[in-house]
Amino acid sequence: MSASISIFGVRHHGPGCARSLRAALEELQPDIVLVEGPPDAQAVLPLLQFEEMQPPVALLIYAPDAPHLAAYYPFTHFSPEWQALRYALTRKIPVRFMDLPQSIQLAQIKAAEEQEAREASPETLTPAGETPVDRPSVQSLADVVAETIPAPGIAEETRQDPLDLLARAAGYDDYELWWERQVEQRQDRRQLFESILEVMSVLREDFLPKDTREAQREAHMRQSIRAAQREGFQRIAVVCGAWHAPVLSKLDDQRADEALLDGLKRIKVEATWIPWTNSRLSLRSGYGAGITSPGWYEHLWSVSDRVTIRWLARAAHLLRSEGLDISSANVIEAVRLAEALAAMRDLPMPGLFDLREAIQTVLCHGNAEPMQLIRDKLEIGEKLGEVPPETPAVPLQRDLENRQRKLRFKPSPSIETYDFDLRKDTDRQRSQLLHQLRLLNIEWGKPQRSSQKHSTFHEIWQVQWQVEFVVKLIEANVWGNTVVSAATAFVCDLADKADTLPQLTELLDKVILAELPEAIDHLLGCVQSKAAVSADVQHLMDALPPLARVARYGNVRQTKAERIMPVIDALFERVIIGLPGACASLDNDAAQSMVQSIDHVQESVSLLTRDDQRREWLGVLQSLVEREGVHGLVRGRCCRLLLEQKAIDEQELQRLARLALSPVNPAAQAAAWIEGVLYGSGLLLLHQDGLWRALDRWLRELFADTFVVLLPILRRAFSGFEAPERRAMGEKVWKLHSATPTGGNGTIGDSAFLENINEERANSVLPVLAHILGVKHDGN
Repeated sequence: MSASISIFGVRHHGPGCARSLRAALEELQPDIVLVEGPPDAQAVLPLLQFEEMQPPVALLIYAPDAPHLAAYYPFTHFSPEWQALRYALTRKIPVRFMDLPQSIQLAQIKAAEEQEAREASPETLTPAGETPVDRPSVQSLADVVAETIPAPGIAEETRQDPLDLLARAAGYDDYELWWERQVEQRQDRRQLFESILEVMSVLREDFLPKDTREAQREAHMRQSIRAAQREGFQRIAVVCGAWHAPVLSKLDDQRADEALLDGLKRIKVEATWIPWTNSRLSLRSGYGAGITSPGWYEHLWSVSDRVTIRWLARAAHLLRSEGLDISSANVIEAVRLAEALAAMRDLPMPGLFDLREAIQTVLCHGNAEPMQLIRDKLEIGEKLGEVPPETPAVPLQRDLENRQRKLRFKPSPSIETYDFDLRKDTDRQRSQLLHQLRLLNIEWGKPQRSSQKHSTFHEIWQVQWQVEFVVKLIEANVWGNTVVSAATAFVCDLADKADTLPQLTELLDKVILAELPEAIDHLLGCVQSKAAVSADVQHLMDALPPLARVARYGNVRQTKAERIMPVIDALFERVIIGLPGACASLDNDAAQSMVQSIDHVQESVSLLTRDDQRREWLGVLQSLVEREGVHGLVRGRCCRLLLEQKAIDEQELQRLARLALSPVNPAAQAAAWIEGVLYGSGLLLLHQDGLWRALDRWLRELFADTFVVLLPILRRAFSGFEAPERRAMGEKVWKLHSATPTGGNGTIGDSAFLENINEERANSVLPVLAHILGVKHDGN
């Protein structure tokens, strides 16, 4: 008796297709089910039977020796493959994955990477007329099951998804809409798979597999079917992507398939299940086999009746939660409108397109802005799946999961904001965990700046879990089996490879926040060693702020500041000695960089609040202000820092301004001095009349050509101020010009200014002003 082969071509992630497949399997009663998927994951398939396995989830296949080589196979409740797997496992029917193993596919990627590395090396040159092999990207289900139709003679950019071609042939611009109306809203699904097979067979008459890998995949699927036949199975159910369906029944040419698969290399791979999210199923995430509205498809799968009413009720609830006034009457009206639209379009029930129009028209009162909320929260929906504890995982992942449970810090795909009080043990441990993960390049949390709380005991975090973090945990496991040990080893390795002192001190700052004692000791040793041989004064200056933050705020995390202060003192003394020489003969770019480094030292001095350091630092700034040959930008910035710390008064500032803006100095250097002085808050400058007089006099004496050249510098100097500050500065200059000459205050040349006024031209605007103000003008 010959075996019967039933091939079910499906669209990945479609509730109508999944429901039809489940019914077809119930009718067929197969004795084995073959599913398009990685045979490497066969060992973890039984985990689907656990109650804790809650989609969306994904199979993760990765190479332990190179975890960046990984493939994802996402599933959700309404994935036809998921329903086929669940059907077989619950009935104790043999079920197998039949696609080309990822041990082969990832080996091909690894070989391409190695070839690319060889071609990029200086010793290896690509021969003339040859092009390097294209490197495949890290695999995802988009690469594995989202096929395109390549036609001979058609450019690569014009190749399209088969569903898109069918939708366009039916007169639809949106193939999602076409699929929904043809499949999801289909009342009679008895011949759905026969219709899919017939359509795909016609399409594949003119199109060949797009590349060798696709041909190898289809050959391996046919070999899997032949193996099931040899084992004596009589009713074989094959579940595959619709594009493959027509060729999987052609089992005659076994030798050709064996030739395609002969000699393919493999690498060691491992498989596990990981949680997935609805947003990662959506097309906008870049997932090639994605769907535009996973939340809507899940609604169609889970709701058996009154689909329209329940969807619009959920939309109303969501809008109400955001403060919009939605009444029950609005919901009723929206339901009627959606059903009327569906009837006008000759549809059996309202689809997502009809519901969108009803929601925007009735619930949103025609406003399009709330529709983005409907799109994100309802049509896509941010839902994170769960996997059972028995799921294979690397030790580092297990340690993280244990710490998350201990701290009641459950990962979530939605963005959440936390305010940690470091005086509380739980908050402090959560902060430690986030900082340690950031050292491993796992950005589960991102620290936020807050203008409301300035306490050093508070940290504001924005937290969001990404499914890709699992792969990063696998990669990081080579550094240690716990988060603490992995972060410590990784940081120590970075410290040993660091080239500059600022790199080390920035890293030390992060390690202090992560509270890793062994890494702190190692980094302090590296900092001391690097500082002892560093001859670059700017590197020493840039290294001070992170160390100062550690010394100032270390006690919050029980880090002893006395371990840091000797290093700071040594760096500071070398800066004091070397800075004047380092500021000589700087060009514009070097001066900008030096000003940033000076600000770094100022930040350090301000944080530590030590009188001895402050006196030494002010003395160096004073010497730079008076020193000839120092760039104007540097002298101006030093002058501003002295003014902010009340080391000079208004008279001294006016004297320095007159010297800097003297005609004997180049105009470009004077403009740079102005830029340096103006950097910072404008409120302090508004009270410096002498500075404004000197600045005004200098501007008035510039030649027109020189003024045009310097104008960009001056605009840049004032651009950092807020609009109210610039307005106040303009009023300040006007008041100085308006002062009477009898005031005896030596203000800006009042008499000279008044002498230059053309009274006839000034009087000509008086009638217009009188009309605007609504007063009578008597001509005087």
